[in-house]
Amino acid sequence: MNKIRTGDQVIVLTGRDKGKRGTVSQRVDDAHLVVDGVNMVKKHVKPNPMKGTTGGVVDKTMPIHQSNVAIFNAASGKADRVGIKLLADGKKVRVYKSTGEEIKA
Repeated sequence: MNKIRTGDQVIVLTGRDKGKRGTVSQRVDDAHLVVDGVNMVKKHVKPNPMKGTTGGVVDKTMPIHQSNVAIFNAASGKADRVGIKLLADGKKVRVYKSTGEEIKA
């Protein structure tokens, strides 16, 4: 079970974008995820008349390692860790470590 999923609000802990908040738009693999507005790079693109794209410099969001982000707890307004709790009916749910309340996805 992934502790950080697509659609979660996260905050960056380290690196160039430290302190920025964003929403996870996709998971690239087990360890990397793409966060909207975080880890933006300038990419030089060649024109391709077959696809109808013009050349130039475009902004692109690159993946970031999941250890460099933490889930954002809106109740406390801070970053929080994620724990897994087993319910009575056998389902696993994600909870905030600081408060123990369930994370609404």
